[in-house]
Amino acid sequence: MIHLPNHWPYIAASYALTLGCSLVLGVGAALRLRKSKARLAAVEGHARRRERSAS
Repeated sequence: MIHLPNHWPYIAASYALTLGCSLVLGVGAALRLRKSKARLAAVEGHARRRERSAS
């Protein structure tokens, strides 16, 4: 009798890869968002200081 391999490891691996890639992309996006918010706050603070000194 021929024994065919079980397909569950492939299904588990595909789910693990999907979750792993989603986690990596999500963390990367969150870190980029945090950095962008900090840069925006710095630019806005600089613009406010320049407006106050001009008037």
